[in-house]
Amino acid sequence: MTKEDRKNAYLYCKFRDEQFALYDDYAKRHGMLMKTLLVVNVLFYAQGGMTQTEICKRTFQSKQTVNLIIKNLLSDNYVTVTEVPENKRNKMVQMTEAGRAYCEKVVRHITWAEDAAMAMFTPEEQKQLIDLSRTFTKNLTMLVNQETEEM
Repeated sequence: MTKEDRKNAYLYCKFRDEQFALYDDYAKRHGMLMKTLLVVNVLFYAQGGMTQTEICKRTFQSKQTVNLIIKNLLSDNYVTVTEVPENKRNKMVQMTEAGRAYCEKVVRHITWAEDAAMAMFTPEEQKQLIDLSRTFTKNLTMLVNQETEEM
């Protein structure tokens, strides 16, 4: 591993952290936590709702975190939770009209900003960004989960 490798890893992670901070600040400016923003974002676009398990997979959050967020949204009447007939342990979560009204402007704006920022790249640059980010994430996952620091 070279000094340049370490510098570039630092820069890439710094940009990632800057993006996380941007999302966190945006959510706070709109009266919610970033993790809540992630959940309402996926629910807003899920036409028929989705299970809590699906929400966990889509937002990369724990069951406990998603459950707490859903309970809070439920108490504000922003979502409904119903049992899935085939598997009563799974609960289908769906936005209510009040929930859609609560988060529509916030969700649509952040989605627009993401889409517009991506559109500022050429199609080739978009593909390269996605491919390299996917590969970095795959490599990072493998290395974080390995027991030693040897390559």
